[in-house]
Amino acid sequence: MDDVESLNLAALSGVHRLSKLSFYAYLRLAGRYILLDAGSALGFGCGPLVVARRDFPGLEGARLAIPGELTTAHLLFRLWSDADVAVHVARFDEILDGVASGRFDAGLIIHEGRFVYPRYGLERLVDLGEWWEAETGLPIPLGCIAMRRDAGDDDASAADFSNIIRSSVRHAFDCPEDSRDFVREHAQEMDEEVTRQHINLYVNDFTLDLGENGRRAIRTLEDMARCRGILGPA
Repeated sequence: MDDVESLNLAALSGVHRLSKLSFYAYLRLAGRYILLDAGSALGFGCGPLVVARRDFPGLEGARLAIPGELTTAHLLFRLWSDADVAVHVARFDEILDGVASGRFDAGLIIHEGRFVYPRYGLERLVDLGEWWEAETGLPIPLGCIAMRRDAGDDDASAADFSNIIRSSVRHAFDCPEDSRDFVREHAQEMDEEVTRQHINLYVNDFTLDLGENGRRAIRTLEDMARCRGILGPA
């Protein structure tokens, strides 16, 4: 169990056979990893936010904290803005404190940060999920589960793992109390209402199966990144 950017970086070296990845990391590593149909985080109204203090003068030249170079949040920011910012990588759970204290001018926040940033006296500059939805009309692809391609019978193994994850998620939908203690033990934000909102927002039907709409969203993200020169040619 680790921060998603730590998992992204581990995937560059093929450390884990099966791992959670940001979709940006997956797109960078698609030649070496297979995307599973189950376990992904896509949806509407769940995108990363750029936040800042009330006296924020603007993005140009700002010190921007991001949760990782390979996070989908970072990719979305690059697609949205051409501002010349000084990027600082910080753990996702350290960004709000960093912006509130003045260490950073603005922060790109993910996960449960979208529910709690007002507590830090911060304001939202942009919801990158809203921007994405307005541009594409599609769910925003954030994270996925991927398997290394050297894991034997790739197609069969990927299908088996997808079925296991799908069964687990279905059980969690049907019996949410069964995972409550585990979630409470590992949640970064310990407020139970925030944790509930987090799960309800990021775990949905796309987690059970990407479906055609989910796959189209991933293709669109890849196409936009290639058109902007962020990803190389296919």
